[in-house]
Amino acid sequence: MKKDFCLHGILLCLGIAYCSHITTTRRGKSFHGHHEKGKEGQVLHRSKRGWVWNQFFVIEEYTGPDPVLVGRLHSDVDSGDGKIKYILSGEGAGTIFVIDDKSGNIHATKTLDREERAQYTLMAQAVERETNKPLEPPSEFIVKVQDINDNPPEFLDEKYHATVPEMSSVGTSVIQVTASDADDPTYGNSAKLVYSILEGQPYFSVEAQTGIIRTALPNMDREAKEQYHVVIQAKDMGGHMGGLSGTTKVTITLTDVNDNPPKFPQSTYPMSVSEAAVPGDEVGRLKAKDPDLEENAAIKYNILDGDGAEIFEITTDYQTQEGVVKLKKTVDYESKKFYSMKVEAANVYPDPRYFSRGPFKDTATVKISIEDADEPPIFLEPSYTLEVDENAPPDTRVGRVHARDPDAAGTAIRYSIDRNTNLDRYFNIQDDGVIKTTKALDREEIAWHNISVIATEASHNSYANAVPVTIKVLDKNDNAPEFPKPYEAFVCENVQPHKKFFSITAVDKDDTANGARFDFSLLPEMSNFTIRDQRDNTANLYVGRVSFSRQKQKMHLLPIVISDGGSPPMSSTNTLTIRICSCSTDENIISCNDEPLSLNAGLSTGALIAILACIVILLVIVVLFVALRREKKEPLIVFEEEDIRENIITYDDEGGGEEDTEAFDIATLQNPDGINGFIPRKDIKPEYQYSPRDLGIRPAPNSVDVDDFINTRIHEADNDPTAPPYDSIQIYGYEGRGSVAGSLSSLESASTDSDLDYDYLQNWGPRFKKLADLYGSKDTYEDDS
Repeated sequence: MKKDFCLHGILLCLGIAYCSHITTTRRGKSFHGHHEKGKEGQVLHRSKRGWVWNQFFVIEEYTGPDPVLVGRLHSDVDSGDGKIKYILSGEGAGTIFVIDDKSGNIHATKTLDREERAQYTLMAQAVERETNKPLEPPSEFIVKVQDINDNPPEFLDEKYHATVPEMSSVGTSVIQVTASDADDPTYGNSAKLVYSILEGQPYFSVEAQTGIIRTALPNMDREAKEQYHVVIQAKDMGGHMGGLSGTTKVTITLTDVNDNPPKFPQSTYPMSVSEAAVPGDEVGRLKAKDPDLEENAAIKYNILDGDGAEIFEITTDYQTQEGVVKLKKTVDYESKKFYSMKVEAANVYPDPRYFSRGPFKDTATVKISIEDADEPPIFLEPSYTLEVDENAPPDTRVGRVHARDPDAAGTAIRYSIDRNTNLDRYFNIQDDGVIKTTKALDREEIAWHNISVIATEASHNSYANAVPVTIKVLDKNDNAPEFPKPYEAFVCENVQPHKKFFSITAVDKDDTANGARFDFSLLPEMSNFTIRDQRDNTANLYVGRVSFSRQKQKMHLLPIVISDGGSPPMSSTNTLTIRICSCSTDENIISCNDEPLSLNAGLSTGALIAILACIVILLVIVVLFVALRREKKEPLIVFEEEDIRENIITYDDEGGGEEDTEAFDIATLQNPDGINGFIPRKDIKPEYQYSPRDLGIRPAPNSVDVDDFINTRIHEADNDPTAPPYDSIQIYGYEGRGSVAGSLSSLESASTDSDLDYDYLQNWGPRFKKLADLYGSKDTYEDDS
């Protein structure tokens, strides 16, 4: 602090002395004006200045107790008697800079910072104190802020991150760091920076003038140390003592290069696999270590040699960089129990710059042992084809299948036939694998049988294997040849003798070996026709010498014998239907239809036509008659004035009960039209008159026996053939004899009210109290009288 204060004082004194010198010099010049001759002898007068000065300087960051004297203004017209007044205006006048209006001394009242403002422009003027009359024109001057080293260097970034490949040579550029200084670079060394490294030796260095960081050691290995922390310092004043400094941190990371070969951590890798494994199953994994990263650590595995090179394969799992050993072919514990092979691991992308460090590959031995597994039985053949004669008796031997246990134990084998392939149970199999029939087989029904035989270990049912067995049924000549379809031939009555009229062929269900050759022949008694075998499984039929007549025989059934060439041969008799037809002279068929039997009785064609015409006329008459009868039928719905069923007759006579025969006429319940025995219907007109049957004793029209009347009407309705096709409801207001309900009629009641007893009304409760009081009081009154 004392050093800074002394420095500021010295600089201030120098500034004042310099200003005084300049002022004195200019003042001396201003006192002595002179004349100059202009052009053409004209005399020019230079304006006389009372005071002139140069730039003023003030030290920044001055912190002394008194204001800093910047400089002094003095005019030639100032005689020192105080009549001159100095005025200061411009930037900072009155706030930062103040002037003594008598002496002209200028002071800085505040601490100035050059980094905020480097100079101020002011205006000075001398005026008469009393009148403020300018004595001289205003004069401009500049106050410059003198820089001091008050700002330390600052780096553009607080922290830097950089990378450099490992194994780089010495002097490899890593990164450049840059710092700045706010001080004036044109004045002194306040802004002259020098870079140095504080931390990070001896691995890195920095250029003092540029700030470029470079490697300082060769062969730096990322696998040994990946990251470094470096501290860089920037110092001003050219790095000399007393300068200010700033620091920054730089994190430098070594990037990976492929400088390490893969290495197996062990020389031998034991593995095992079951003999039940299938090709493609994984046997085991091995991994070579490579400390490099990403593609520099990519490894490819190969099998170099060994007895397992044909049985196994190795692939690379690029996610884990492991070698995956897989089964390439099936193995058999009973055949070979151990395999060995040599495996190589090599870098996929080797870097030629580092080949001097050795081969970028390594080898190891893989030993694989085969484990015994309980395997299912194995058939000696992948499939079997057997033969059996058709029609062979049950329990005929067809053939044999054989399976063995591949395991060392040699377990016994049991055989069975898959039921899904032997639904009809044509075959069975014995314990020794012999297949036999259970019933006679028909080749014409099924020529081939496909079954599946299952072999199972006797001690373990889950270990089984199946083999397809095809059984061919051998043909036997057990089917006679026959027509492929029913044949029907046509022969004209006037056919020429010995003329061919039809060709036939035959088929045989047996195999061609037993039915390829057919012989055709006729029975000896068939003299009307002849047959000629064409020797190609066809035959032609010819008529004999006789003529044919449809009147005598319109159809002939010709038996034909067909024999095959089997051993022994089979034959059958097939019937050919031959129809005799009417033909024209050129033997074109006119008619072959069957004629009615009555033609033989002597009816002519004209008579037959007449009969048919009569039948048609009769049919037409019947149709017309039926149509007319339908038009004359009455409608089913009768108008309301004709339908007596819809007329309601009301009688307001209560009647005298069941036994009262004088209150109403019972005849109103009777149909007046039915008295004579005829009951016409209005809904359907009867097709014939209905005569009621003798139903026994019928009640008279005015009979009082309503029960008998109603029963009679019910019986007639049940037996009436002219009854309508729908239900009819007949209501009769009669309860019948022996009704448990008493009569409500008053006809059988007593003639006077005095005979009635109303004492029971007293027991009927409060609702009948009024009646009980009326009739009870009357009785009481009569008794009192």
